[in-house]
Amino acid sequence: MNSLTAVDHAHMARALRLAERGLYTTQPNPRVGCVIAHGDAVVGSGWHQRAGEPHAEVFALREAGERARGATAYVTLEPCAHFGKTPPCADALVAAGVARVVAACEDPNPRVAGGGFAKLRAAGIAVETGLMREAARELNHGFFSRIERQRPWSRVKLAMSLDGRTALANGESKWITGEAARDDVQHWRARSSAIMTGSGTVMADDPRLTVRFSSLSPDNVGGADFKPLRVILDRQLHTPKGARVLDGSVHTLVFHARDAQPAHDGFDRVELIAAEAHATGLGLSQVLQELAQRGVNELQIEAGPSLCGALFAGGFVDELLLYIAPILLGDTARPLLQLPMLDKIAAGRRLRVVDQRQVGADLRLLLRE
Repeated sequence: MNSLTAVDHAHMARALRLAERGLYTTQPNPRVGCVIAHGDAVVGSGWHQRAGEPHAEVFALREAGERARGATAYVTLEPCAHFGKTPPCADALVAAGVARVVAACEDPNPRVAGGGFAKLRAAGIAVETGLMREAARELNHGFFSRIERQRPWSRVKLAMSLDGRTALANGESKWITGEAARDDVQHWRARSSAIMTGSGTVMADDPRLTVRFSSLSPDNVGGADFKPLRVILDRQLHTPKGARVLDGSVHTLVFHARDAQPAHDGFDRVELIAAEAHATGLGLSQVLQELAQRGVNELQIEAGPSLCGALFAGGFVDELLLYIAPILLGDTARPLLQLPMLDKIAAGRRLRVVDQRQVGADLRLLLRE
């Protein structure tokens, strides 16, 4: 790391900005950017745009052409070393004759996991790693979570009043937040591999759990077709036949108890998955592992206080996306979360704010433990 210069940092920062352009479109693959340069001069750049299409290094090498020979390639993730839907990027870098590769972080995928670096070094290419590693991991926290922890990065989205309420006692909740905040949620949905809720929310609100395309700028999303997986936790298969989540417009998984039987044919257009169940709900660990096996990197949970509380209590929440509206609903309104009773403040779950901003009239907080 001591040999890395200000020029190296600048090129890696550019590669990370390129990688971010794939924020909505690369899943289940990681978001990756690449810059090829001779000193200050950039001769090629690119980013991975969609799963199944060329990786970032390929686009950068195409742009650089013969100018890649003797250059340094800056990549935000270790170049792949295996044949998948595309050939190994490590081989492409070797064939192009680059002299040096600077990578932000290692690829945890067992099919790569150091193999890309080994190929490069075996070909006599200098390899340096670790430059802006945390920023690269942050951009792909879902991918790293799925590979390293065998579960998605789980983000709970909630909206509440100033007094911590999410709906009136009669269940009315539309709308606590303003249009700008509701529009902002669509961006978080679009970057997610899946959106999950419980049957209680389905019966109360009849949500679609889809992305509203019109709210997203074409400049930011590259004309992507947003269809995050829908996931419904319905222990006894109580979701009514006419529910919009059963309309078949999006691949939908419905997790249920093993002894539950569909009461109607409305479940014919979704995939039913039997899961472990207990008195208060389904086994969340099994659900998350199943989603990881299906390539889900980022999971957005939009559910009620019971399911969200169970996820928090089980230690399955990686971040909380919280919208706070400047409205008071009173102490008879419904609470944000259902959590076990505490006997002292010190036992409370303390979160840290990693981002806060005004969205229309509402405040948006992103919090982690």
